Amino acid sequence: MSGAHDILLNLLEVERLEVDLFRGLGNGGETPTRIFGGQVIAQALAAAYQTVDDRLCHSLHAYFIRPGDPKIPVIYQVDRARDGGSFTTRRVIAVQHGKQILNMSCSFHVDEDGWEHQHPKPDADGPDGLKDRTELQDEIVNRIPEKFRKEFLRQRPIDIREVAPRDFFEPTKMDDVNHLWFRMSAAAGSSPQMQHCLLAYASDMNLLGSSLRPHGVTWVKGEVMMASLDHAMWFHAPAQFQDWHLYTMDSPWSGGARGFNRGAIYDRHGTLIASTAQEGLIRPLKPRD
Repeated sequence: MSGAHDILLNLLEVERLEVDLFRGLGNGGETPTRIFGGQVIAQALAAAYQTVDDRLCHSLHAYFIRPGDPKIPVIYQVDRARDGGSFTTRRVIAVQHGKQILNMSCSFHVDEDGWEHQHPKPDADGPDGLKDRTELQDEIVNRIPEKFRKEFLRQRPIDIREVAPRDFFEPTKMDDVNHLWFRMSAAAGSSPQMQHCLLAYASDMNLLGSSLRPHGVTWVKGEVMMASLDHAMWFHAPAQFQDWHLYTMDSPWSGGARGFNRGAIYDRHGTLIASTAQEGLIRPLKPRD
């Protein structure tokens, strides 16, 4: 999997073209037909970090505007909205074909002391003994149309182990609460900024699917059109993404062809590392015959 790791780390090393203008590669992420949303968020954050010297991101808020084209690079324009004594604010616009595909605001904060509390980590099965993505893929690969198998089996950089994986071909109605463990061993030794970018990339995984679980629906059967509409993330503690993290997600509401989803990311010791929220399009479609 080292090749997939190297591809992702390379994707997040955005190239500076001008003082506040950057370029990121479009291909190499999770999906072949459009750029994975987490990739655009992570690259936008990486671009913003190149304009901030002495503080780490504590929150970001992004809107997905158009699908990204994986065949061409993405241009990131960073607006230095504010450099304050305690907080720094940046606005990032991602552009392809002369049009915005994402805009994002992110805020950076100096390290300060203050009162502390957090909700405890949920009681969920640990990653040891759970099937990884490769094992789950091997179980269903013969049910995947042959023309899609090569892409389906392509190595991905993030190691994922779901606590209660769904059967995508014969889904049943399930509780909206969804736990998975994830990590990337190649994150070891990365800077705090790169750790944030990697976690932001991974935070878009499986989150929108939480809103489909109560309805027994998956994208495989062509029953739903899915697209992330926005994504918010708050960083609470330093990440060490080479180690296992528990991503616990739920969907308290869906309606109007949209689903709302929340997530909390804990390290294995129970520290709350980050929180997420996302609304996405889950438009019903007539099932394919």
